[in-house]
Amino acid sequence: MMRQYELVERIQRYKPEVNEALLNKAYVYAMQKHGNQKRASGDPYFSHPLEVAAILTDMRLDESTVAVGLLHDTIEDTTATRREIEEMFGEDIGRLVEGLTKLKKLDLVSRRAAQAENLRKLLLAIADDVRVLLVKLADRLHNMRTLDFVPPHKRARIAEETMEIYAPLAGRMGMQDMREELEELAFRHINPEAHRTITDRLAELGEYNRETLADITETLKNLLVENGIDAEVYSRQKKPWSVFRKMESKALSFEQLSDVFGFRIIVDTEDDCYRALGVVHRKWNTVPGRFKDYISTPKQNDYRSIHTTIVGPSKQRVELQIRTHEMHYVAEYGVAAHAIYKDRALDAAANGRDEAAFAMSKDTNAYAWLRHTIESLSEGDNPEEFLENTKLELFQDQVFCFTPKGRLIALPRGATPVDFAYAVHTDIGNSCVGAKINGRIMPLVTRLQNGDEVEIVRSNAQTPPAAWENVVVTGKARSAIRRASRMAVRKQYAGLGHRILERAFERVGKEFSKDVLKQGLQRLGHKEIDDVLAAVGRGEIPSDDVVRAVYPDYQDARNSNVPTGAVEGDGWFNLTNATGMMFRIPGNTGPDDDQGAATRDAINKAVPIRGAASDIPVRFSPEGAVPGDRIVGISTPGKGITIYPIQSPALAAYDDQPERWIDVRWDLEGLERQRFSAQIIVTAINAPGSLAEIAKIIGDLDANIHTLSMVRTAPDFTEMVFNLEVWDLKHLNGVISRLRDAEAVSTVERASG
Repeated sequence: MMRQYELVERIQRYKPEVNEALLNKAYVYAMQKHGNQKRASGDPYFSHPLEVAAILTDMRLDESTVAVGLLHDTIEDTTATRREIEEMFGEDIGRLVEGLTKLKKLDLVSRRAAQAENLRKLLLAIADDVRVLLVKLADRLHNMRTLDFVPPHKRARIAEETMEIYAPLAGRMGMQDMREELEELAFRHINPEAHRTITDRLAELGEYNRETLADITETLKNLLVENGIDAEVYSRQKKPWSVFRKMESKALSFEQLSDVFGFRIIVDTEDDCYRALGVVHRKWNTVPGRFKDYISTPKQNDYRSIHTTIVGPSKQRVELQIRTHEMHYVAEYGVAAHAIYKDRALDAAANGRDEAAFAMSKDTNAYAWLRHTIESLSEGDNPEEFLENTKLELFQDQVFCFTPKGRLIALPRGATPVDFAYAVHTDIGNSCVGAKINGRIMPLVTRLQNGDEVEIVRSNAQTPPAAWENVVVTGKARSAIRRASRMAVRKQYAGLGHRILERAFERVGKEFSKDVLKQGLQRLGHKEIDDVLAAVGRGEIPSDDVVRAVYPDYQDARNSNVPTGAVEGDGWFNLTNATGMMFRIPGNTGPDDDQGAATRDAINKAVPIRGAASDIPVRFSPEGAVPGDRIVGISTPGKGITIYPIQSPALAAYDDQPERWIDVRWDLEGLERQRFSAQIIVTAINAPGSLAEIAKIIGDLDANIHTLSMVRTAPDFTEMVFNLEVWDLKHLNGVISRLRDAEAVSTVERASG
């Protein structure tokens, strides 16, 4: 285990003026707090924060960040508190340690909605201070290095989380060295057989080509020296995960890979990069289409280098990367490299404060991407869409295109002109009808290439088709298309609702306008007029309800024809037919005695349902129906009418009997709130406490469980059928939504008969 003086010496190699007192105090404090705690490997727990600190020194980070690495588990795993840490080490370190404690609790491979929310918290924390990311990645790297000691059932989850989130995030922040090691460690646990096979093949290939690689390295170095260029030249081999990914994505065998080996040329200055490129290109033929200049056009994660492929000394393809020492350091350590370079430049002006260095690092392209990603949180995406779009952004490589005015637009590889249009501005994407690529009119599904000049053809009459969602690859474009599609559908429903209300108001001799409609917004439960219009168009709000909301004194004919002897509150239902004639039925005519009793107990007031003849028995279908459902009645001679929700599959049996269909609807105006029966099917994890958790959620949301039946469907899951009593469709949907978020629940669906 590394000693105090060794940790100090590691930092002194790149920062001689290190604050030894801070490091010594953090070392002793963390060691004392963790005490006799052990890791899964049996090693003292303190070995973990110590290794995290060592990884941070490999990135040449300042002593404050290294101290945070030493302390990052103290609040969660020991008796330490934020106040105590702030008193001993300062407010800045206390804030970072507590932030890392919160992030440690995130589960990024949980149910999609929860995963999206946790990813959002992670990105927001990183945006606040880059050191959160650096320590978090160092913590994850050491945990991955020791993953063999974790119980087998946890390894796959941790490896998947690393591969899906942390490795690509490290890459997006420019930390390529960190990304590659995280991917390799995760790959070894996610697909051990493939990892073992590819690793063995690479080892064999490396041994077979050892002399060839040494010859090419020596030839390149001598050629550069002869031309007065001082350079380091060395070969590098693709990592197993990179090889596996390329084989899968391009359907290649291992023998078909032509770029397993590559060479790096590291020089002193940017001018030397281009001189070295000229020397190499004059000596050997280049492979067309394999040249990329990321020095003049850096990647979004600040990566800078020249890439080229030549037909080398042995008449085989040789990939070259040419960069300066500083570019190489940034390529390996990303935002960490920016931090240390800024720290050196600003050390005197900062008066010993480290925050200035990290604040400056927020000017990098990597941080620009992070800010853009977080801005998408405020653009109305739901959690699942945000997660999907962020993962798209994390995993994609890039192409660089230009507007006709020369503005550079960076896009994921495989992007189309539609992606380009949305990258320029959302309004341009929404009005896009065509595109010119390098002056030629091309289809909107064309994949853009590096250096393309793209001109977007627009029309104000355009609405982005929903099918575009399958064309684009950027998260921004996909989100904008979905929003535009939702708005277009909403606009259509609002137009239909407007026409329906005009006729409804005209029918009762009342004036209709949007200004008049404002008077009833509160009664209708909406804040915007267009929301009401769209709800009417979708059939969610009957037009008569809107009339009564605007004119409370309005009474239609239905309320004036109550049959003789009708008494409210006696367990009967009031129903009216289409002409306004009202009839009454007993409240205990449900599909069985239990449901009839439940309905009778739950409903003490009349429930008007429109569209049936008087004095005919009415019952509800087994799956139940609640206010807010669109309903239909099916008449059965001698037995009355059965009410079904419109989506009930049971209605298919009556498709060829149109004479039995009765047009009915709810009308609860003026009645007290009442509960209605609905049936849901819950598939839950078969574990102690699952039913208690589900029942608590239902109770907390003011719903009532009337009956429950349980059927074992698999060793790990149990299917439960609940008959609930709820107020209306909104209430039922709220219960279903909350149940879907429960840890014990796999699926929740409404019963469909």
